[in-house]
Amino acid sequence: MFYQRLVTIGAALVLTLSASVAGLAGEANDRAGKVYEPVNLAILIQDDVTSQVSNEIADTRNFIRSLPNGSKVMVGYITAGSLQVSQPFTTNMDEAAKSLRMPRSSTSASPYNPYVGVVEALRKFDASSNARNAVLLISDGLDTSHGFDASSAGNTVDLHRAIKRANDRNVAVYAFYAPTVGLTSRNWLAASYGQSSLNRLANDTGGKAFFQGSTGFVSFDSHFRGLVRRLNERSARIS
Repeated sequence: MFYQRLVTIGAALVLTLSASVAGLAGEANDRAGKVYEPVNLAILIQDDVTSQVSNEIADTRNFIRSLPNGSKVMVGYITAGSLQVSQPFTTNMDEAAKSLRMPRSSTSASPYNPYVGVVEALRKFDASSNARNAVLLISDGLDTSHGFDASSAGNTVDLHRAIKRANDRNVAVYAFYAPTVGLTSRNWLAASYGQSSLNRLANDTGGKAFFQGSTGFVSFDSHFRGLVRRLNERSARIS
């Protein structure tokens, strides 16, 4: 009888521990699947990215709607040398999600470079907010405003300006690489230069750039998972 009671108690302990581990794992999975601290997020889309990016609009809307209460989102399009804001910063995630549209995917919408738009968007962050600040830049990262050559790629004036302004305002920049209908959809070297610039912008501001190779385009699924993970990690470091 004594041994039977020990076995019963042991089994109960195992079940309790298993339930606790499962609960912790479930909580970890929940946190890995969504951002759990409010964030001020500007989503910037380069308007001449290839039409395949249009297939990612639904997932981008879902990501916006999943953000926690207290978050603010701005949506803008970097087009023809300027930033067009379709939704100023708002706490209404549904309105922000609805403001997304398909990119024009035309060379007529090509900006001089994406970094002028980033600098313009950085001015719109509220310096008095206590929430974390972040930019999600969907772009090919290529700056051809002063020509296209190896000596200037990844080291342009506007890229440096964007990094400095982001750090001055404590904004981490995250980037999803997407080729445009211009050079980066047909030129491997141009795509490589663009990715290098995005990587520098992200690394130097405390963010991260996400790629799927230098050619072609698949989806942003894994990028959004990585973005959520990095935002949560940044939140944990700050707290």
